[in-house]
Amino acid sequence: MSSEILKKRKSKVLRSEAGIPEMKRGRGEGEQQEARTYSEEVELDGRDPEQDFLQYKESCENLAKLLNDIQDLKANGAKEGCAEVEQRRLQSCIHFMNLKKLNRLAHMRLKKSRDQTHEAKQKVDVLHLQLQNLLYEVMHLQKEISKCLEFKSKHEEIDLVSEEEFYQGAPQEISRPQLTKTDPHQLTLARLDWELEQRKRLAEKYKESQATKEKIQKSIEVKKEYLRSLQPGLHAIMQASLPVQEYLSMPFEQTQKQTEIARHLPPPLYVLFVQANAYGQACDKNLNVSISGDVDEAKALSKPPEDSQDDESDSDAEEEQEKTRRRPTTGGQLDDKRREMLKRHPLSLCLDLKCKDSSTLHLFFYYLMNLNIMTVKTKVSTSTDLNTATSADRNLLKSDTLLSCLYANDQGRETPNPANRYQFDKVGIVSFADYVEELGHPYMWVQSLGGLHFPSDTSEVVHVGSSLSASYMESTMKLLRSRVQSRLALHKQFASLEHSIIPVSSECQHLFPAKVISCLARWTTTTYQEYMELAYTCHVTSAGLAKETDLYFMGVIERGTARLQAAVVLSPRYPEISPLFSLSLSWKGERSGRTDDNLRAMES
Repeated sequence: MSSEILKKRKSKVLRSEAGIPEMKRGRGEGEQQEARTYSEEVELDGRDPEQDFLQYKESCENLAKLLNDIQDLKANGAKEGCAEVEQRRLQSCIHFMNLKKLNRLAHMRLKKSRDQTHEAKQKVDVLHLQLQNLLYEVMHLQKEISKCLEFKSKHEEIDLVSEEEFYQGAPQEISRPQLTKTDPHQLTLARLDWELEQRKRLAEKYKESQATKEKIQKSIEVKKEYLRSLQPGLHAIMQASLPVQEYLSMPFEQTQKQTEIARHLPPPLYVLFVQANAYGQACDKNLNVSISGDVDEAKALSKPPEDSQDDESDSDAEEEQEKTRRRPTTGGQLDDKRREMLKRHPLSLCLDLKCKDSSTLHLFFYYLMNLNIMTVKTKVSTSTDLNTATSADRNLLKSDTLLSCLYANDQGRETPNPANRYQFDKVGIVSFADYVEELGHPYMWVQSLGGLHFPSDTSEVVHVGSSLSASYMESTMKLLRSRVQSRLALHKQFASLEHSIIPVSSECQHLFPAKVISCLARWTTTTYQEYMELAYTCHVTSAGLAKETDLYFMGVIERGTARLQAAVVLSPRYPEISPLFSLSLSWKGERSGRTDDNLRAMES
């Protein structure tokens, strides 16, 4: 206890010697701390940071020197409580307190700087926010100005008549020239009023035209009904004239034989036979109808089987015995089933359609019994030789392409009967197109001529109607005749082109110059694949304007060093659909219709 008391007394003495007042406890100690903090804050404004930094360095040096002295004294044998050590400790404490004060002042100075920086940052943020608001307002005003400048009224989309036509055609009460010639706004309003008046007049004319159209349609329907009633009347007249025909000894024996054979025709061919004869007698004397084939076999098919049950039992027994004797291969069975599936009726129908230029179109109609569809094969015979242009003859009058797309999108490659798909799956037939060359083309118009109607729903019954055949007969015959005539005309033109002779009619003679410098070097046929590979036809193929059913030709025209290539797409429905030309010019580089306006004009 005595040592602790001595230490406390020594500390008091040292504090009194250093001039440091002793801190009071309790309430007085807190008040002194507040007063000291406040005085330091006030003192901070008058102190120089550089002087404080120098004082800090000096205190650190002195503190380090005192500590070294204390260490030296202790090393020389000085005791713990000697006066020199205590004095240096007291001085060290003073320097240490000075460092703490400088530290507090530095922290207060840092806090003050941070507060000032924060206040300045807040002011900057407020100013930046005000700037952003002003920029947003400016942008909004600019957008509104742009909208106002880009605004287009509805009247700008209306194609108004010119001002001259307006003043010439519009009445004075609408044009008002004394006002509209000086005021553009009033002029626009007056032109809009005149446009409205004209449209009202056109609407009235449209109503009158519609009424006239309805009247004409009614008269057409009456005439059609009258034409429909002609057939039974003509039949009655023919029956009444039989005695006269016998008295005049007119040659009707062949007709009677054909009529007798026609009884054994299948229903679709019979419908076509009747309707073609009726149409030929009434409207087209150049249409001849004949029946060919094995009549006995057709009679055997039309007879009902006798003792069918006994025959079935006998045939079953024979089949079982045959199976026990030999087992045919699967391929042989499929071939037999395919042949049976594609079997034609023994009788066929031939229509000979004569044209104006002594040419004849031969149409051979067949009926596939198991598939319940009709097919057709064609042949063209002319009075002149068609071998002068082999490529044109091969493509234009070929049986596969002559009647292609007679009606739109009717290529005649696949069977129109939806039930045949399931029949083909059973016997392994992938596509009917593989057998078209042998059996003929099953065009939709052929089915319509035979009165066959195939609904989209397979659950509906496929029926044969003579009214359907009669409605298609006249239009189809006209299309067939026009198709043959157009192909023969094209044949003549292509024959001249293959011999480098350009046929020019008298009506078009004025379009050609008197002196022709260019020459047709080559005119040949090409294929769909070769046409697709041409660089200057990519825009045609990408647009889907070139199809596999079209005919393709290539022409080369030369003039000096210039070489013009022309790729021609000819639709089967020509001249209803115009040919499509793609040109490529090799002269001072490669040019095409997509890069040269002159070539594009030539193509059009």
